[in-house]
Amino acid sequence: MNIKITGLFLASFILLFNVLHAQTKKQVTHPNTVGTSIARGKIVYTNVCLACHMADGGGVPNMNPPLINTTYVLGNKAALIKIVLHGFNEDVEINGKTFSNTMSAHDDLNDRQIADVLTYVRHSFDNKASAVKATEVSKVRTVAKK
Repeated sequence: MNIKITGLFLASFILLFNVLHAQTKKQVTHPNTVGTSIARGKIVYTNVCLACHMADGGGVPNMNPPLINTTYVLGNKAALIKIVLHGFNEDVEINGKTFSNTMSAHDDLNDRQIADVLTYVRHSFDNKASAVKATEVSKVRTVAKK
């Protein structure tokens, strides 16, 4: 009887190991899905962007612009990447309102973090825009260094 229980236990252990190994392999194989990028981007947004652009992406009147349905967010990805990398020190008019607070550069973030946070912003706050890839950030960063 002990042999049957031990054999059953061993078979169960092997089956569980194989299932867990397969799940781990899937996670490693597909780490860069849009959903994963959005999840990582939300963390970056919370830690870096939320204080100025608020939890709802609405910004602060006359200071920090909203991230909701604006050409800056939904438009040219390279221009948006440049804003994150180099900061922004211009008055900007959005929906008839002027925003004038300086945004500091966030070139301390790596390419993946910038891609993730921009993907999060471009998919949040009722925005519907394509994801930003780390390779796109890298290209903009490289051009800026030349």
